[in-house]
Amino acid sequence: MSQRHLPGQPHQLPRHNQPMASYQPEHFLLAVQDGVATVSLNRPERKNPLSFDSYAELRDFFRALVYAPDIHAVVITGAGGNFCSGGDVHEIIGPLTQLDMPGLLAFTRMTGDLVKAMRACPQPIVAAIDGVCAGAGAILAMASDLRYGSSRSKTYFLFNKVGLAGCDMGACALLPRIIGQGRASELLYSGRGLGAEEAERWGFYNRVCTPEAVLGEAQALAAQLAAGPTFANGITKKMLQQEWNMGVDEAIEAEAQAQAICMATNDFHRAYHAFVAKQTPVFEGN
Repeated sequence: MSQRHLPGQPHQLPRHNQPMASYQPEHFLLAVQDGVATVSLNRPERKNPLSFDSYAELRDFFRALVYAPDIHAVVITGAGGNFCSGGDVHEIIGPLTQLDMPGLLAFTRMTGDLVKAMRACPQPIVAAIDGVCAGAGAILAMASDLRYGSSRSKTYFLFNKVGLAGCDMGACALLPRIIGQGRASELLYSGRGLGAEEAERWGFYNRVCTPEAVLGEAQALAAQLAAGPTFANGITKKMLQQEWNMGVDEAIEAEAQAQAICMATNDFHRAYHAFVAKQTPVFEGN
């Protein structure tokens, strides 16, 4: 494996607190408009598989969003009528069979770091899922905060189909939180496809749209979130993540502290004064 393709190689992104709109990624497309970043996996001829490089660049991108002042919400999608077919068979699966245990562990930790980065960035992430959403693609969808699917989309947690465990990139921790333990167990043991109607009924999808509308509706939702109190949205995301490890009393105290912080923001004061004036508040994220 060449040095260029060693798992985890960092990518050059804007410095802390510099706009992300000028960043031109190598391994996906990025468009920024009105505070919404649309990340598009762009290998449509192969149904948008991930490579070592795209894993690492996505990880670094989501890590950098902590310091991106111009990004308030993210949409992740795939080009050409499919979301993501998972890890590239030729560029990832084949080379993995040649790695020793330290190399394998470096890879699995790197892919897990992508999920950690998605969960740690303060911006809500909306997945717009059309067509195939398989393997690592299903994990990207799972790691997002909200999921809009299309009527023809199908999601596969197919790790057992290639002789691997279902415990990939946090699936055994996160998927049961979304759809419940029994349903998650069924998908992770069987690797069967989850169709759009069932995914919405199980709570994996927030909404099912037509294939033509799914990206636009996801972007509209992201724009709505981006226009909201973005500092407070980031606190909501953090509390949703960390309260799973708390007891009820501990969670209530943590929320008391978090809400007190939000009450000290300018956005809270803007909302109050707008309400008194019978106007719609204009939030600025501070």
